[in-house]
Amino acid sequence: MKVTEMREKTRDQLEEKLLELKKEAFNLRFQKASGQLENTARVRFVRRSIAKVSTILSEKLVTATE
Repeated sequence: MKVTEMREKTRDQLEEKLLELKKEAFNLRFQKASGQLENTARVRFVRRSIAKVSTILSEKLVTATE
């Protein structure tokens, strides 16, 4: 998902997406620990996606309080 698409979503949708990404990151860590992780690049992608969503949520929070 692109950043422009994320900015169009509501806060609730972004929080839901963030929860989904965190669950996926958790599962990927378990797969890595047990040696079952096939796509190692996915870990990096998920981590960066979490950062993007968190940043956009912070932006929305700041603009809502102004």
